[in-house]
Amino acid sequence: MITLSNIHSFVLGLQAVYTEKKEYLTQLDSPIGDGDHGINMARGFDAVIKAWDAKPPIDIGEAFKTVSMAIIKNVGGSSGPLYGTMFLRMSAFVGKKAEIDLTDWTGALEKGIEGIAQMGKGQKGDKTMLDAFYPALDALKSAESKTLKEALSASAQAGTEGMKGTIPMLAKKGRASYLGERSIGHQDPGATSAVYLLEVAAEKFE
Repeated sequence: MITLSNIHSFVLGLQAVYTEKKEYLTQLDSPIGDGDHGINMARGFDAVIKAWDAKPPIDIGEAFKTVSMAIIKNVGGSSGPLYGTMFLRMSAFVGKKAEIDLTDWTGALEKGIEGIAQMGKGQKGDKTMLDAFYPALDALKSAESKTLKEALSASAQAGTEGMKGTIPMLAKKGRASYLGERSIGHQDPGATSAVYLLEVAAEKFE
């Protein structure tokens, strides 16, 4: 089971990884975006931790809502509204549960991804974070016989393959789409930050 304490560890892990990978995400974003994805993600999860510490959530739904609100208020560009919407949808799905299982996590992630797709009007193959999230979700859905750790590891691995698959893609959404053919050959920064989220989940929800 995934407890509220696990979610707290997950959020702290995200703050750590986005701080650590801030410059790398910026390097990925600079040729095809605004060059601020790493800065935005690090700033966003610094704000999440401050909000959590100021008012610790009492259940997992509230925890995801805390993440959502802090990101929406503090992250610019497209990543703020997209990740904010994702965690808000996850919050609504989970509700007031104190702990969740693999089925709950899969369902919450699916609702979150639906929110990203609706807000960004994107789909698989557009060279966005969805190209990491969709295969990760598929891996979770086919992992019914696996342990939580095995399922989450498979999900992160599938997301990584999806992220790598963005390199040869032509961007169809966001600022990268303005570059046309020049967007080919670059790994999508949003897909990369999505993989970090999946990897931290796999690590913290063992």
